[in-house]
Amino acid sequence: MPDLKKRITEAAKSGLAKSVARRRHLHANPELSFAEHETQRYIAGQLDELGIPYREVADTGLVAEIRGGRGTGPTVALRADIDALPITEANDVPYRSRNVGVMHACGHDVHTSSLLGTAEILMGVQDHFSGSVRLLFQPGEEKLPGGATLMIRDGALKNPVPEAIFGQHVHPPLEAGKVGFRPGIYMASTDELYLTVRGRGGHGAMPHNAIDPIVVTAHLVTAIQQLISRNTDPTLPAVITFGHIASDGGATNVIPNAVSLKGTMRTLNEAWRRELHLRLDQLVTGMAASMGATAELTIANGYPFLKNDEALTRRAFGQARHFLGEDRVVELPIRMTGEDFAFYTHHLPACFYRLGVGSAALGAERPVHTDTFDVDEKCLETGSGLMAWLAVGGE
Repeated sequence: MPDLKKRITEAAKSGLAKSVARRRHLHANPELSFAEHETQRYIAGQLDELGIPYREVADTGLVAEIRGGRGTGPTVALRADIDALPITEANDVPYRSRNVGVMHACGHDVHTSSLLGTAEILMGVQDHFSGSVRLLFQPGEEKLPGGATLMIRDGALKNPVPEAIFGQHVHPPLEAGKVGFRPGIYMASTDELYLTVRGRGGHGAMPHNAIDPIVVTAHLVTAIQQLISRNTDPTLPAVITFGHIASDGGATNVIPNAVSLKGTMRTLNEAWRRELHLRLDQLVTGMAASMGATAELTIANGYPFLKNDEALTRRAFGQARHFLGEDRVVELPIRMTGEDFAFYTHHLPACFYRLGVGSAALGAERPVHTDTFDVDEKCLETGSGLMAWLAVGGE
C-alpha cells in the first residue's frame, strides 16, 4: 500500500506542530490518576473538532470510534493513558506544569497527544480502510486498581470485540524516531506489600524486657529475599523489594512498639505469583511468632504480567520496519516494571511497544518518574504515524 504509507507519513509530518501544541497543553495541565476531569474535557474537545464520536467511560476516560470508508471489517483498538504523577516539576520550560506537585513525568502527555494525532491521520485516510479503529483514552494507569480494569468493566473491549489492541510507551534510552518491540512475555506482575511487625517497646539498654520489632524486621527482610534466591525457579524472573521501613517511634535509646514496611512483589508467572503470596504470608507470621512478635501482611493485588501476542507483535515489528526503516526498529529485553495495559493482554491479542523519546540534547539524566523528565518532541511524529500504520496499514 505505497499510497497509504505515503499519506500517513506526510500527515504525521505535517501534523507535528499540532501534536506538539497538544502535548504542551497536556504537560502544562497534568492531573492525577482518576481525577483527569479537565484532561477528559480537553480530549473530548479535540475529538469534537475532528468529528469523531465518543462516549465517556471509567468516569474520566473516553472511547472513540473511527469507521473506515470501505465497509465492514475488523476493529482494532489503540490505547493511550492520560494521568500524571505526584511530582513537582524541575524543568524550566514554557510548558512547565502549572499544577504544583503534579507532573507528566511518565510521558502520558506524549501518549495522549500521539493518539490524537493518530486520530487526525485516520480521519484523513478513511477511504483506505474497512472496519473501524477504536481509540481508548484511559485514566489511572499509575494507581491501583488500574484504569484498564475500569475501561474493560465499562465495555471498552465489546460490541464488537477488537481483533487486536496496541499501546505505546515513551522510552528515554531510545532516541526519537526509533521504536522497540518484544514478542511474548514482556513485563512483570506488580503487587504492593504492606507489612506491620508488632513487638513490645522498651528502653534500649534493657532489650531483655522488650520484644524488639526492629530486630525481628531485620530477620524478616533477609528471610523474605530467600523466597527469591532459594524458592523461585532460577529461570523465572521474580523480585521482592521493600522501599519503605519506619517505626512508630523510637530513638537512640528507645525500642519502638512496631515497624511498618511497604514494598513490591513482581514476577512473570501467575501461578508462582499466587504461590509467593501464600509463602510470604506463612513466612512473616511464622517467623515473627517464633521471635515473640506478630506480623500483619496485606497484599494489594496489582497488575498481571504483560504478554505481547507473538504473531501480532512479530507482524507489527515487520510493519514498523517497513514504515520507519530497518535501522529504526529494535528488539527489547524483558522488563520487571509493570503496566496496567497488561489487563488488556489477558483479554485479546495485544502489542505494547516502546517509543523512543531521547536525544543527545536532552542527555541521559531524564528518566521517567523524575522531576526533570522531558522528551524530544520529534517523537510525536513517529508516535502518531506508526500507530496509524499499525492500525490500518500492511506489510
